[in-house]
Amino acid sequence: MTEVLIVTGMAGAGKTNVLKTLEDLGWETVDNIPLSLLGRVVIAPTGGGSEPERPIAVGLGTGTRDFDPETVIRHVEHLRARAGVSAETLFLDCSGSELARRYVETRRRHPLATDRPAAEGIAQERTLLAPLRAAADRLIDTTRMRPNALAQQIREAFVREAQGETTLTVESFGFSRGVPTGADLVFDMRFLRNPHWDPALRPLTGRDARVGAYIAADPAYDEAVGRIEELLLLLLPRYHAEGKPYVTVAFGCTGGKHRSVHVAERVAGRLRDGGFSPTIRHRDLGAAPQDAPGERTPGQ
Repeated sequence: MTEVLIVTGMAGAGKTNVLKTLEDLGWETVDNIPLSLLGRVVIAPTGGGSEPERPIAVGLGTGTRDFDPETVIRHVEHLRARAGVSAETLFLDCSGSELARRYVETRRRHPLATDRPAAEGIAQERTLLAPLRAAADRLIDTTRMRPNALAQQIREAFVREAQGETTLTVESFGFSRGVPTGADLVFDMRFLRNPHWDPALRPLTGRDARVGAYIAADPAYDEAVGRIEELLLLLLPRYHAEGKPYVTVAFGCTGGKHRSVHVAERVAGRLRDGGFSPTIRHRDLGAAPQDAPGERTPGQ
């Protein structure tokens, strides 16, 4: 089934924002194609090989060549009549005063008033688009919406389960080699007992049970790591709701071999229990240790 969404409405009401948000959700998007090419574009296969068909969103408005609302309505009706095609129309509306304000702020010209005040073009466009607004399947009024609020509403309305997943990475690293580029949340584990200073544990890693028991014996361990886990369980759904496609949570210690590795493994397990699917990456696990000479285990 080919899913087609026609995105139209008042110029300046947020069409570009909607198309960008849909693209982030995995949709194929095109904007302002000539109406004569509409049928050809939306019926062309969008998948490749065994890949599923991607839904397609087409932006149309008064800036589109040969644009005509009645023609758009007929095109949508023809698409709906085709087997294997699901088509609907989203109309973006906005008050005239707000649109005029946006044109003043952005210093852009209205497509129907290139040599006249924007308010005149807005009024003319509203009359022109009235049939398309009446025929729309979905209507969103963006008058009081900031761009991020509109994007959030589009995500909630059109996200697909598989495409809406946030890719979560839990990473360990050593501060001696720098903080990972692109980490969204960084937690410093250097306050915990350091197995490096135990000759029997130094050759081992945070994946070893003996090392884990040593670190977990720190008086601050249970409360600190537990609070971090609760914080992540609170924040990650919010990142997902905001449409963030990738989240990296990084745990650091001095060398990236013991404490950060152990905590990353534990937290990843807790997140799995919470319904997430984290990927674990230990950046510096195979590197030579670089613990700072002056660092000592608390209490030693």
